[in-house]
Amino acid sequence: MPTTAGERAAPVGIRLRTVAAVLAGKAAGSLARRLGRGGGTALPGLLAERIEPQVVRRLAGQIRGPRVLVTGTNGKTTTSRLLVSILRAARHDPIRNGAGSNLMRGIAATLLREADLRGGLAPERPAVLEIDEATLLMAVGELHPDVIVFTNLFRDQLDRYGEIDAVAEVWRTTLGLLPAEATVVLNADDPLVCGLQEGTRARILTYGIDDPSVAGAAEHAADSRWCPRCGRDYAYDALYFGHIGLWRCPGCGDSRPTPDATATSIDLSDDAARFTLTLPEGKRTIELPLVGLYNVANALAAAGAALAMGLAGEYVGAGLAAATPAFGRQERLNVNGREVRLLLGKNPAGLNQALHTIVAAKGEKNLVFLLNDDIADGTDVSWIWDVDYEMLAGRARTVIAGGQRAEDMALRLKYAGLPPALVTHDIAAALQGGLLRSGEGEPLYVLPTYTAMLEARESLGRWASAGHYWERDDGI
Repeated sequence: MPTTAGERAAPVGIRLRTVAAVLAGKAAGSLARRLGRGGGTALPGLLAERIEPQVVRRLAGQIRGPRVLVTGTNGKTTTSRLLVSILRAARHDPIRNGAGSNLMRGIAATLLREADLRGGLAPERPAVLEIDEATLLMAVGELHPDVIVFTNLFRDQLDRYGEIDAVAEVWRTTLGLLPAEATVVLNADDPLVCGLQEGTRARILTYGIDDPSVAGAAEHAADSRWCPRCGRDYAYDALYFGHIGLWRCPGCGDSRPTPDATATSIDLSDDAARFTLTLPEGKRTIELPLVGLYNVANALAAAGAALAMGLAGEYVGAGLAAATPAFGRQERLNVNGREVRLLLGKNPAGLNQALHTIVAAKGEKNLVFLLNDDIADGTDVSWIWDVDYEMLAGRARTVIAGGQRAEDMALRLKYAGLPPALVTHDIAAALQGGLLRSGEGEPLYVLPTYTAMLEARESLGRWASAGHYWERDDGI
């Protein structure tokens, strides 16, 4: 694996202020873990930045291994986790923010955790960092990445991000600043993401699904259906989910390129996704222990990043086969003999894919929906009306709506044709109600928004003796 993909300045000397920031951040993280407050995934970085505003730049400046940033609306955490698994198969020990804290303070906390008490980092280690889509421009300025992976661009938290065109413009600005030595890995199946290659000097690699047999019908959560060049509606030879698919413009002739990494012969089951991965060096059969077509796309994104880093296909195959779900994302927990499946759903596109995964399983379903409206969730919850909950009609046995906006969720489920929901604001009570109503051998599906997922995961982890969610970072 190459040590770097571009020129970097000489290592920055560690200043006394940086050492003070590291010590203070480590102390804050240790205290947070002892108090059970999220493992210190962001607080240490926030404190360290107050002491040394350039702490990220000064710590990251020591890293000589490849620096990879992963961004996008959906799939960032899973893609990053898959790439870390590939790197571990290749005997590398990457720096990573596996707990999912992806703003700059979370990046700072990650680097602080990996630094020694003098602020030193092992320079040969690569870094795989998940980055919030709206934070990318700042992150690139501080981290100077060798590789940036883009998963997709969907509408998400309008009160925070605005419309997808605003996010795309930030991304285009960011890519215009990259040097020619950097590599950008783009989802060829997303026309908005694929279009980012225009106006950047960086090397471009693409990935995509090449299997029309797994295509589906149009969804409400489709956010890019017309060409920005000429305004004509896209035509699709295959539509996989949302606006992701084999797209082309009948007006100007723009079309999906031939990807560098592809998945064909896809077989989706209740416990795995099997497919043929084609890279420039050849083909190999992959058995990914994650379910759903969207995780095939995440695996391709990770494979594209590995290709950009010069990793051999054998490590890609081994790493994908050894992967496990990130916390809260298809994670399975055993609570007193009952299986609980936790599927994060924070926007229409992602939640629709979670619903497709549930519908594909046999039998009637026991369902707990948890809807919060904290800042990290998005305070505007009107997006739930764009989710295709109707696909669950006639398939639900138990329905519970919980969280801060439980009544809004119960109303949406009523109009979707589901049985009347039990309503409670108490997330632990909602989970207990679902467990009590689930029969032996019947999984309980829990579909929370982000902050609801963190609270639900803490309760379920305690009941299942599975530990805190932030501790999952240690076991890929």
